[in-house]
Amino acid sequence: MKIAYITTYDLMDSSKWLKSNQGNYGSSRYIFNSLKSQNINIECIHNLQKKYAAISRLKWTFYRQVFQQDYYSWAESLICRNYSQQIKDKLAKINPDIIVSPEGFTPIAYLDSPQPLVLWIDTVIASLVEYYPYLSNLCYETKNNIYLLEKRALQQCQTIIFTSEWAAQEAIKIYHIPEEKIKVIPRGANFEIYPGRSINDINTIIKSRDRTKIKLTYVGIDWQRKGGNLTLEIAKELHDGGLDIELRIIGDLPKNIHTLPDFVNPIGYINKSTPEGKKYYYHLLADSHFLILPTQADITPNVLIEANAFGVPCISTCIGGIPTIIKNNLNGKLFNIDDVATNYCDYITHILQDYSNYEELAINSFYEYQNRLNWRVAANTAKQIFTDLI
Repeated sequence: MKIAYITTYDLMDSSKWLKSNQGNYGSSRYIFNSLKSQNINIECIHNLQKKYAAISRLKWTFYRQVFQQDYYSWAESLICRNYSQQIKDKLAKINPDIIVSPEGFTPIAYLDSPQPLVLWIDTVIASLVEYYPYLSNLCYETKNNIYLLEKRALQQCQTIIFTSEWAAQEAIKIYHIPEEKIKVIPRGANFEIYPGRSINDINTIIKSRDRTKIKLTYVGIDWQRKGGNLTLEIAKELHDGGLDIELRIIGDLPKNIHTLPDFVNPIGYINKSTPEGKKYYYHLLADSHFLILPTQADITPNVLIEANAFGVPCISTCIGGIPTIIKNNLNGKLFNIDDVATNYCDYITHILQDYSNYEELAINSFYEYQNRLNWRVAANTAKQIFTDLI
């Protein structure tokens, strides 16, 4: 089996990735490496040339100044056609059995190819319009292009892989995609532990956690969308209730950083592409009692899986594709979007009243990572899907 793997960006050089793209781009690279580890002959078509920048800048300026709305070049038909042409030229040299793209419609909307085409994505972009902040003020042209180009790309695909049941249902609802074209494969963590971590290793990590000070870790790039303010409320209520806690904030920090209480540790962004950053991040996760992410709008946050890889239960919200990752009282707990800090605090204090309950939750969190939420399982499942297509 020979696969052509397509992204418009440089898949191999993470130094070129924006912070906001680290999660998705990192997952795309792990998909590539995991498929390669399955003894699949896979070649990457990536780092495509960005043309028509002048036209994009003019349209962006026009819509911003005249209508105060957002225009995005990645949803521009002219640009999508150019990407598809670049890919066609490279495909002729590779001659693959199958084409896989983890990026969405932009590179493949006009990619007419005799080989089976597979899209492996979080969700359709149309499901995020008026849901994610950056897609909540779109000009009509971009909004219309998203629907038309995405529909065209999905129709060309023989198979579409989503990372959650929620995303699959969104595609069916919006685009009436036949269910037989859709598969669901959860992601793995954006790191892998080599050699394989044993249950004894995890037991040691869990037993080493401080029983007198409870450490909550929040990880998020978008403070408002990821529920940063609610996280602070939860930490404050736990502290005021007599629990000795430390809240670590990784990623975007709140604006009032200088007025944060003493139990909050504002760490900020950690560059996990460096050995030092990766080691520090691993240490913080392993030393945490809970990963807390009361996100207000999300799909399938990788950080939840990363926490489970260290035997850390996750506390989050029941939105988007998160229920595919977190199963209540197995590897964490999900709350309704309108639940208040007290609801979260009641659960945390209840679990900690009998520490053996917490330890069982932590062990089961690792089992979920080991058995279901890792790239080895994802690649095995995908390989069978691809084999059936050829």
